Amino acid sequence: MTRTNRPADDSAPHGVLFDRDGTLVVDVPYNGDPAAVVPTPTARAAVDLLRDHAIPIGVVTNQSGIGRGLINRDQVARVNARVDELLGPFDVWRICPHAERDGCGCRKPAPGMIRSAAAELGIDPEYLVVIGDIGSDVAAARAAGARAVLVPTQATLPEEIALAPEVAPDLFTAVTRLLPVRAGAPLGRSR
Repeated sequence: MTRTNRPADDSAPHGVLFDRDGTLVVDVPYNGDPAAVVPTPTARAAVDLLRDHAIPIGVVTNQSGIGRGLINRDQVARVNARVDELLGPFDVWRICPHAERDGCGCRKPAPGMIRSAAAELGIDPEYLVVIGDIGSDVAAARAAGARAVLVPTQATLPEEIALAPEVAPDLFTAVTRLLPVRAGAPLGRSR
């Protein structure tokens, strides 16, 4: 795939995909209420920094509550619209509405959503970074051939942290580590 609008510096990723719940916004299980959407502390600064560098951004999110009958697609769309309102618009959204038992190819840890988002953005997955808070986010990124960064939360298992190729303490730190180092700027570390 070829991207027509590359970031100013080729050492930066050509796109970044975020998990929604626990990464961009505080995790509210099976949230169907836009009023319950609260960004994580550094989410706005992180996505704004990527926009400042002309790096396309998107969201890939498992929403098994749809498949389980706990929420519906309209509720998820309203929650996603609220995320866009609070954090600015994203270039691409992908949701998996399936429950775990459905065995689909889009539900993380499967790579389907990442590959689909990459195709819409016109970016080869190897030039994407996927940032999430649990092991299935990392596994999906790796299965798609993308770079994975884990930003642990209370829901992250210790073994997921141990197995992650890159770990950052917060979303803003994760994003700053992806960008080219400027003269006089401190270097980031992976762990």
